[in-house]
This record gives sequence, structure tokens and C-alpha cells, in this order.
Amino acid sequence: MTTLDTATVTFTCNGEAVTVRADHEHLLTALRDELGIMSPKDGCAPSGQCGCCTVLVGGKARVACQTSLEKVRGGEVVTLEGLPEDEVARYADAFAACGALQCGFCTPGIVVRAKALIDRKGAELTREEASRHLGAHLCRCTGYIKILDAIEALARDEVPAVIQPRGVGTRGVKYEGRDLSVGRRPFIDDMVPEGLLHGALRLSDHARADIVAIDTSSARAEPGVHAVYTGADVPGARRVGIIHKDWPVFIPVGGRTSYLGDVLAVVVADDRATARRAATLVEVTYEVHEPMVDPVRVVESSEPAVWELDGNVLSRSTYARGDVEAALAASAHTVDEVFQTQRIEHAFLEPESTLAVPTLAPDGATESLYVYSGGQGIWDDRDDIAAMLAVDTSGVTTELVSNGGAFGGKEDMSNQAHTALAAWLTGAPVKITLSREESLLMHPKRHPIRLHYRAGCDADGRLTAIWVRALGDSGPYASVGMKVLERAAGHATGPYLVDNVDVEAIAVRTNNPVCGAFRGFGANQAQFAMEGVLDRLAAKVGISGWDIRDRNVVRPGEVWGPGQIMDDGCLGARACLDAVKPAYDEAVAAGQPVGLGFGLKNSGLGNGFEEIARAVVHFRDDGMVEIRHCWTEMGQGVHTVALQVAVEELGIEPERIRVIVDSTRELGAGQTTGSRGTLMGAGSVADACRKAVADGCQTGVDYEGEYRVDWTNSLSDGLANPIIHSTFGYAAQLVVLDHESGEVARVVAVHDVGLAVNPLLCEGQIEGSVHMGLGYALTEGFPADETGRPLNDTLRSLDIIRPKDMPPVEVVLVESPQPDSPYGIKGVGEIGLVPTAGAVAAALHDHDGLWRNELPMRNEANRERASGWQ
Repeated sequence: MTTLDTATVTFTCNGEAVTVRADHEHLLTALRDELGIMSPKDGCAPSGQCGCCTVLVGGKARVACQTSLEKVRGGEVVTLEGLPEDEVARYADAFAACGALQCGFCTPGIVVRAKALIDRKGAELTREEASRHLGAHLCRCTGYIKILDAIEALARDEVPAVIQPRGVGTRGVKYEGRDLSVGRRPFIDDMVPEGLLHGALRLSDHARADIVAIDTSSARAEPGVHAVYTGADVPGARRVGIIHKDWPVFIPVGGRTSYLGDVLAVVVADDRATARRAATLVEVTYEVHEPMVDPVRVVESSEPAVWELDGNVLSRSTYARGDVEAALAASAHTVDEVFQTQRIEHAFLEPESTLAVPTLAPDGATESLYVYSGGQGIWDDRDDIAAMLAVDTSGVTTELVSNGGAFGGKEDMSNQAHTALAAWLTGAPVKITLSREESLLMHPKRHPIRLHYRAGCDADGRLTAIWVRALGDSGPYASVGMKVLERAAGHATGPYLVDNVDVEAIAVRTNNPVCGAFRGFGANQAQFAMEGVLDRLAAKVGISGWDIRDRNVVRPGEVWGPGQIMDDGCLGARACLDAVKPAYDEAVAAGQPVGLGFGLKNSGLGNGFEEIARAVVHFRDDGMVEIRHCWTEMGQGVHTVALQVAVEELGIEPERIRVIVDSTRELGAGQTTGSRGTLMGAGSVADACRKAVADGCQTGVDYEGEYRVDWTNSLSDGLANPIIHSTFGYAAQLVVLDHESGEVARVVAVHDVGLAVNPLLCEGQIEGSVHMGLGYALTEGFPADETGRPLNDTLRSLDIIRPKDMPPVEVVLVESPQPDSPYGIKGVGEIGLVPTAGAVAAALHDHDGLWRNELPMRNEANRERASGWQ
């Protein structure tokens, strides 16, 4: 009788017999940690809900983090690394050429699934069947439309040619798109330097509690553990933050936690499993206090919700024009409504990961640190890390590793400081990658906001007055919460003209999850309410949704919102309305339930902030050209924009260009946020290229370019006609429902982008935004209970729309140039979901006659806890 070896497992992997330890939690860790096979990605292990780790087991697509080693003992496992090179190239070509990826983190798993489907069905594979089988996969970027295009092309053996983008305005594949598609461009968690140690975080058990004691002895005694660090080990600044330095790196003994994502300790060990196991052994003694989680009560309370911070009002944004009360009294029609939006999780597929590599002095002490970050502002990361370590910024270099999605959720540091501290103190490379559960707890979310609107119009439907009071739950730490509520205030009147306005928006600190930047940045919350107000007024007047928008749309030379006089850039608003009208009229004539949403979204920070973006063009001896800029590539395509601008201005082939983002040059412009990467990145790269051309493109010279926006004004400046933002994008979206089921049947998305630098990428951004906007409108949410604990702790519970439920989206690009902007560019990253919820609400009302005031409109379990807002 043969004795089964229980210490190891042998199977065939990519055509070779391999033997691995049997103590791996699942197949994925064996592949990645022991065999070094990195195309299967870890997005949620071991829950198996994202599909990023899909591999072939016995020829069938299987989620590796849900597959035990016993299930593959003696069997065959194939990953993308084991496929024939020509087959890998074919899949890479199809996905890149169709624009079927953005960040690329989820794509290798989808490619494996596509191969399994095509091997089984061939040309008979239908789009509908493919969408059903993709139900095991999440893609937060694309909206699945172009993914299904690529799978159809592969099944029919009609793979389109891969075309490199040329200059500005041309269509072409994403920078690094082929390698990303098949898992060949590494993310941070794929990087394994020699001598690597792993870190794991010990988070708080209570949202508001004093830390009486932290006992690390059991964790330190665990075999394989090298060190355990707490707040007592921080040599420098104890708090970090984008705007206010109010976010503790650790809550020390004697401190008080303010939400469940607070970090108490970091464990450093030989491997991730040991570090995470030991982190659970860190024993904490608490004195628990009642968490302050009801925004409507916390805002009035004199008791501070947050440790060492006075007052619970983070910010108050106000402006007023005209006499609102008199105008409302004289209005032919008025509405008075309260709207409630929900907290939302970004659900980027790549959990936060940081790698820090020290350089040691001859005496063995750490003298400098190289940090690989996926954050949205690597110069901010560098500065905060240096301050925490009490070293000069020259001692810390940060390099961007293009991340696996962000949408605003990677602006604040997550584990960068903890990783840097661990590497600095141990003198060894350290990597910390958050589990999905840790990620859900730690990083900021979309703000839930209660919006009270009073509005009026005349007998013809022209707006007379808008009065708004908004309250947003920002969680304990500032992040950019004050700016989100400021943006909600500024966009509260939507893309419409109204003479009498009175707006106040308050951000309140609570012990709920932190809220910060998220695609739309307050504009979508406010405009969900504004669109609902407009549709109710249209019903009272007896005109259509299109007609009331037509009568109130912004025009050049007229005063908008906070008092800004609009320039010719706003001609795009009219162009969007006109472009959507044929589809709107056709749907109405066919008797289909329809809803129209209309919106605007700024590009850039504005509000008086001096924005300066820099870029460097460097010609190398080997003929390559380095383009260095200051923006984070997170799927939106800013690296591709930089490449296309360089091709446009230098007249060189795209294959000669390498795009780099690191802090070796002082180029930082803050966070990649506010739909400004394309606008300001294009401007700074173009300026650098023109300087290079003027000097003959000398080898070895850094040609530095700059683009600045330093002419905007703050709401608090008190000007009658402030320039709040330099640039706006506009969008009109039509949502058409199935008459019988009431489900969304199709979406027409008309977007003014100023100039589409790359139409293929622009379409993908809009399709992905619509997918996210439909989830925001109908199903998604991240509610917390009375203790501040989120009710959702898995990706599935977020209720993100899956491929089979995603309707067709027709994208119409409008190019109405922004005066004085580089190439006429306007942002496209955020505007894509601003009109969506309003359009869905209007369509549902057309279907069943019910007005909707609260999001999400269908999955009530994902709404905010009502008692916190009443």
C-alpha cells in the first residue's frame, strides 16, 4: 500500500510536475507564494468573489482561492504562464485592441475564463452566454461591454488589429495594455525582492475606545515573527493626512480609537500567513465608549467624536445670491423634498499594497528608503513617510506602480506609513498587502449625504430659486471630506441657471467609516437631488424632462451656481442636450419608460487652490524617450495621454516612449483627483516637449514643462462672481426601461469631453462610469450599524451589478472645446456617473408613477441606517 504524503502535494502545473507544501490555505497561495506564478491575482482571497485568481484545473475554469490543494493532487493546473505564446498573444491583442481593460488587475482571470468558454463553445459562444459565465468575475473599471466585445471577437476568430495611438485625438490601445491583459506587468503584490518580509496590521475591535494596554508578547513569540511595532515606535510625526494632518498612523496606549480601521500594531514576519496569524495574537485592553455615529445628533453635540480633535463640524460651505424666500413665494410652482444618498465602497479590485526597500549604511542602520506605492499622490506619500520617520524627504523615494483601480479610494495613505516604518526599523524589505476585509474597513468611502431642497419655477418651467441644506457624514478623519461637501455645495444647482440661490453644506465628524474622495466627489450626490427636483417641477408645469432642462441650461456669459460667469466651455451642455434628444423622442414615441439625467462636473481642484503640474521629457542614449509626469495611472489612461501628447509634439514613434512616475524629480501636484490628470498632464507634457524641440531635443537633458491653474477663487473669498473652477465637463444620459419588467433596457450616454484624446479610452471610461452609476442608483451601499461597524464585509454583499445585468450603453462623444485648455480638453473620469441616478429615478417614475428620494432605489438593505439621519 502506498502511503499518502500529507506534508506535500504534487500536481502538474503548466506542463511540469511540481511539489508544494500541503499547508497552503488554498491553491492560490501555492501558486503565488511558493511557485512564483503571478498572473492569478489576489483580490479577495479566500472568499472567491472577484474571479481575479481564475485558473484552469483539469481544463475547467476554477477560482484558485476556493480550490484546495487536495482537489488538484495528481491533477493538472494551467495558468496564463503555461499557455502557448501565440495563444497568449492572441488574447492580449484582442483585449487591448477592443479596449477591454483599464487597470488590468481583473483581466488575467477574465482571459482564463474566456479561454475556457471558447475552448468549449468556439464560434457558437454567444454574448449572452459569455455574460452569464462572467458572473464569477468583477470588473470595476470597464462596465464589461468591451470585455464582451473582446470575447466575441476571439470566439469568431475576428481579432482586430492592435493599433498604437498616434497623436492627440487618435484611437489606439492603452499603454501597457497587452502586458496588463495577460498578467505580465506586475502590481506591487507581485514584486518579491530578495530577503522580503511581510507585514500585517492589527486593527481596532471598537470604533471608540481608550487603549489601556497593548500586549505584543504572544505575537512576538510566534515562530517566524521578526518584530511587532506600535505607536511607541514611531520616531517622528504621529499623524498624516492630505489636507489636515489628523489621521493617526497608530493609536497608541493612552490614545482613543475613532473608527474600526484604526491601526494598533504591525507585525513583521517571514511570510504573510504568519504575520496575519500573529497579528491576531496582539492582545489589547480597551475602555469602550459609546460611538458617536448619528450625523444629525453628532453635528449638534459638544462632545468630541474624535480623539484629540475639538468640534465635530469638519467644514461648512455656504453661498447665497438674490432673495430666495421672496422668489419662492412668487413662484408658480414649488417643491420641498429631502433626499438621502448612501455610503459606497470603491471596490477597486486590487487591495492596497505597499513595498518598502531600505538601503543600509556600513554599520547596518537604514539610511534611505525606496517605497513602491499605488497611491494617488506619491509625493504626498513621500512627504508623510519622511515626516513620520523624522528624516529629510531626500531619504525617501517613492515610485508609482500603476494600481489596480482606485476611483479616489487610494488618495489617503493606507498601509504606506506602516510598511515604511517596518522596513526602516528592520532594515529589510517589507511588503504589506491588505486583505479585502481590512481594505473594506480602512480606506475612505463615498459620503452619505442628506439633502434638503426647496425650489421654485415660473409657469413656463424656468427656475426661480434654489434653497439647499446638505449634511454629509465624513467619518472621523478629514481626508478630503471638506472638499467633497464644498463640491456638493458648488454643484447643488446642477448645469442650470437660477437667479436666487441659498446653499449650505456641512461635513460632520463621526465614528463611522471615514469618507473621502470617490468618483463624482459630491457632485453626483447633489445632482441626484437636483435632477429629482427638476423632474417634479416639470410634472407640475406639464412639460417633459427634456423641455425643462432645455429652458434652464447654462449659457455663456450667464451666472451659474455660486456666481461664476460661464465661458464658452459651457456650450457643451447645450450640445449634449441636443445630441440626446433624438433618442429621447424615439423612446417616448415608442411608449417606453424613460428618464433623462443631466449634469456637470468640474475638472481640477479649483476653489482658489493653486494647481501646478510639471513633467519632464528626457532623451536617452539608447534612443528611448522618458516621459515623467506627476499623475497616478489607475486604469483611466493618463500614461496613454502622456504618450499621445509626446507623439503629437515630438513627432516620434510611440514605441520609443517610456512613461515613469517617481519622486526623483520634484514634479508633484498633489493627488490624482478631480478629473484633472488628463487636462493638466497634457498641458505639462506638451510644454516640456515644446521646450525640448526648441532646444533640439538634446540627449541627457531634463526638459521640464509646467501647466498651472492659479486663477480660481474660493467660496469663502466673498466675491460676487468668483471663478470656482477653470473647466467643466457636461453629460446627458437617457435611461430606457423594459416596459414589462421595469429593468434598465439600455442607456444612451452623451458626454462633452472637450476633445477626446483617445476615443477608445474615453468610451471605456464612460461605460465603466455608467456601470458604477447604475449600481449607485439601484443596488450598492455600505451601511454601518449603531456601533460604527459596516454591515457589508464581502464584495458580494456590496451588490455590484454583474455582467449579465449590465444593459447596453451607447456612448456619444461631444467635443465642445474648453477655451484656453490644452487641446480644448475637459475631464471625463468623474462626469460619467453624475447624471445616472437622476435618470434612473426619472425612468422608474415614468414606469410606476412613484418618486424616489433615497439611494439605492432597489436594494433597501444597502441604504443608510434611518435612525442616524432622523
